[in-house]
Amino acid sequence: MLWLIVAALTVWAAAALFYDLPFGKANLIGVFIYIAVVAAIIAVAPGRQFKALACSASFAAVLLWWLMIDPSSDRFWQEDVAKTAWAEVSGDRVTVHNVRNFDYQTEHDYTPRWETRSYDLRDLRGGDLFITHWGSPWIAHPIVSFQFGDKEHLAFSVETRKEVGEEYLAIRGFFRQYELIYVAGDERDLVRLRSNHRTGEEVYLYRTRTTPAAARAIFLDYLRSVNELHATPVFYNALTSNCTTNIRIHVQSGSALAPWDWRLLLNGKSDEYAYEHGRLAGDLPFEQLKEKAHINDVARSVGTAEDFSALIRLGRPGF
Repeated sequence: MLWLIVAALTVWAAAALFYDLPFGKANLIGVFIYIAVVAAIIAVAPGRQFKALACSASFAAVLLWWLMIDPSSDRFWQEDVAKTAWAEVSGDRVTVHNVRNFDYQTEHDYTPRWETRSYDLRDLRGGDLFITHWGSPWIAHPIVSFQFGDKEHLAFSVETRKEVGEEYLAIRGFFRQYELIYVAGDERDLVRLRSNHRTGEEVYLYRTRTTPAAARAIFLDYLRSVNELHATPVFYNALTSNCTTNIRIHVQSGSALAPWDWRLLLNGKSDEYAYEHGRLAGDLPFEQLKEKAHINDVARSVGTAEDFSALIRLGRPGF
């Protein structure tokens, strides 16, 4: 067991050096040096316990360096994450800046549009959950949307803030490769991009049982994080700070926290998890509810309609 732990620590440290050293392809040199040091310790150090302690000390040195890597707000960002949202709250009045509302012709052909929008918290009715699948049934991307009045919605998508030319790779998400961003956006942007323009993405829309009072607490907690990220960048982490774990953190501000579950990591099953804990509206068996929650066809049929949000909800369970 001791040597399994040492092996796991060594693999993680080597991967951290490979991905997070700043020297590009030359990062392999750092990996080779680290592995050589660990091999030398195992070969020449006396006693199993001393070998293990020395290997652990080598890991600790890499970990200390890794924790000292700072995130940044000053990079050559892709246009869709070029600006970070921030909010002003005055009593019941909320003003959100840099709300994304791009006009898409295709996934990569769009007219940028950043807006400032104001909301009255007394009009907050509740919250909805979008789940997007793009291949594996075990992996998905959730988006939370808040409803104000009869028609207005503001959605939040927790994402990696990518630089120009950078692509998301799952393994990189476990290291300090991407900053975290909360994209505040119109559903015609955040949802329609996925349902209408990205190839192979399937989008499901659920009404939650969140009360107006709980929705208010959750919404304000989102705004707290939005303002914190606007002021101070942090790293995304595929295990500890991702699109699903951050939602769970905010939800606990408005209601009792549901127990931890493996489906919070393999978040393609997060809608099933929410259903089992009574978080989704619509009195149907889960499989029927999910079938009726699929919105791609109607989203494509209504296209850029002003009442896009109302039309994709029409006739769905729970609304």
